[in-house]
Amino acid sequence: MKRVSVDIGGTFTDCFVIWGDRYVQSKALTTKHNLALGFNEALDYACREVGTSREQMLAEVDSVRYATTLGTNALIERRGPRIGLITTAGFKSTVPLSRGRGYGEGLSMEEQQDIPNAARPEPIVPIEMIRIVRERIDYKGEVLIELDEDDLRRQIRDLVDAGAEALVVAFANSVVNPAHELRVQEIFVEDYPEHMLGAVPLLLSHQVAGRKGEYVRSMSTIMDAFLHKVMYFGLSSLERNLRASGYVKPMLVVHNSGGMAQLNSTDALQTVHSGPVSGIAAAEHLAKCAKLGNVVATDMGGTSYDIGLVVDGGVKFYDFQPTIERWLVSVPMVHLATLGSGGGSIAQHNRMYDTVQCGPTSAGSDPGPACYDRGGMKPTVTDADLLLGYLDPANYANGYIKLNPRRARQVIEDQLCDPMDLDLIEAAKLIKRTVDLDMANGVATELRTFGYEPSEFTLLTYGGNGPLHACGIARGLGIGRILAPPFASVFSACGAGNLSQLHIHEMSTFTVLFDSMTKQLFTDFAKFNAMVEELERRGREDLLRQGMPVDKIGYRLELDMRYGNQRVQTTVVTDLTRLETLADVVKLINQFHTSYGDRFGEGSQAAEAGVRINTIRVCSYVEIDAVDFADIHPGQKRVPAPAPVGSRKCHFVDHDGAIETAVYDAAALEHGVVIDGPAVITTSHTTYLVEPGWRFEAAAQGAAWFTRIDA
Repeated sequence: MKRVSVDIGGTFTDCFVIWGDRYVQSKALTTKHNLALGFNEALDYACREVGTSREQMLAEVDSVRYATTLGTNALIERRGPRIGLITTAGFKSTVPLSRGRGYGEGLSMEEQQDIPNAARPEPIVPIEMIRIVRERIDYKGEVLIELDEDDLRRQIRDLVDAGAEALVVAFANSVVNPAHELRVQEIFVEDYPEHMLGAVPLLLSHQVAGRKGEYVRSMSTIMDAFLHKVMYFGLSSLERNLRASGYVKPMLVVHNSGGMAQLNSTDALQTVHSGPVSGIAAAEHLAKCAKLGNVVATDMGGTSYDIGLVVDGGVKFYDFQPTIERWLVSVPMVHLATLGSGGGSIAQHNRMYDTVQCGPTSAGSDPGPACYDRGGMKPTVTDADLLLGYLDPANYANGYIKLNPRRARQVIEDQLCDPMDLDLIEAAKLIKRTVDLDMANGVATELRTFGYEPSEFTLLTYGGNGPLHACGIARGLGIGRILAPPFASVFSACGAGNLSQLHIHEMSTFTVLFDSMTKQLFTDFAKFNAMVEELERRGREDLLRQGMPVDKIGYRLELDMRYGNQRVQTTVVTDLTRLETLADVVKLINQFHTSYGDRFGEGSQAAEAGVRINTIRVCSYVEIDAVDFADIHPGQKRVPAPAPVGSRKCHFVDHDGAIETAVYDAAALEHGVVIDGPAVITTSHTTYLVEPGWRFEAAAQGAAWFTRIDA
């Protein structure tokens, strides 16, 4: 197996290469002006490790996969085309009103509560670019008012004259009956062939989002259209870069649904947050291989801290209506919580509370933290880590970046020590304590929101800064056991290498499995099975278009279920592919009943309110060979710890004064090594900080366990 996987983050571009029986990890700073440059630098480093050229490697690998933040950055910077929206008469204000919640979506709880300063984000589609057309389809899909085609042609002409560079069509109830939206597409192609307008995309809402909800479906399609151009040119430039180096196979793009596909089968909206989702997929694979049970996956990079849940038993956590940037959308996205906490998070004085606030603003890769000596003028978490003694100025990122302690000292003294009357080390400790507690609170909130306790989970910590802050985060959570997985610094890129080619199609439904009024079970099996077959057909066509053999295609049925009219939905992954008998219905209800009780406590179930399915989802996939994670539990094997390569004075949050701390190199990651803290283990890709009261145990494939021994 030979494969290249890349995760392009806000600060670093991570590369993971599978070369036969060798696994190679590398990093480079992200080059936002041209993503290919950072990719080439990271790949060239991996090629030197393997002992081959870039051209030779790309000629032999079976695939190259990308996960990128390009779409996220485009939304933040508002880089996109002028969009025109065509909607049903009477629905012109649906998008501008944004369900009356547009001022708060995408903001923190504190910002949402600040009503006097509430402000809606600058609209992607201004109201003067919205046109209405006379047509109407009801909730059952029956046509109430035929599409007025003459009116439609006038509205399209108005939008074209107004400078629309992309058109979105979002009619009411089009997910039930898309006939009118499809007719719009036919008329647009007839009246405006390519030689007249060029490449003006027309997007139909029912093809982007398959669930009901006019606002979220419209916003999903609008955002897809907004990102279409920048994603097309950005990813195409990456593909051209591969072609220039001799790679001839299709480039694969990671989706936020937990799968991947070829570039020509990828919607722009599916790429948002695809990097962190790759890490969650890797955590799921690792948990299955090593039988870890429940895992909370946490990725601390240079810009953000991403949190995802992997629950024993295969329960899938999707955001049914995730918020991307400041807008609510309706796409099947693996659930992910993101905090603005990372190594590059800027620390600033909060004058109201006379304390330090870390993030969400980040110094990124350019200019980066002040200690990078690239022009950064703000104190960051990495600056504090350096001054506390955790980082080696001459051996950071394998010597790729030389750190300047003097610059870190200067910005912290000027912007934090003086206003807060603190000495340098006190200020650095306050930064670390604050960012660790912020991340711990984020993890605790995420778990308890879904009905879990932190004690029920293994804390999986990865990313370039994850093992550095793991003990501090676990201390805030009250957790005494942490796992840093194999290839921790590029774990998300590793996950991209494990993903199967997968497409998700879903359909809204109102299927009552148990009617609380009539006490009857569902019996219309033909209707249910027809919906499943239709979703399977769509997924099969997607994969066949990409050259996948039909006999290799598998399907997974997922159902979003609830009791009666409860707002809480639970996703049930079932091994049933069709409903044939009442016994199948009872089996499905029992599976939902058990899953609900596991999450919210036995006895919380409410079958007397009825049981219904709101969404049918089919995942169509072709499995691939994945990284084989060995048994990474510590076991009984013990080998003598290597001699430290040095020592230095480190400062820890709960200890006064400096502590002489042993420093180890990558030899400490040999399976069976046990080291009691305090200790610092510096490798070419990340730093493991073993705080006082913790024990470090190295496991197979470079994995490491942290166990609290002073509790």
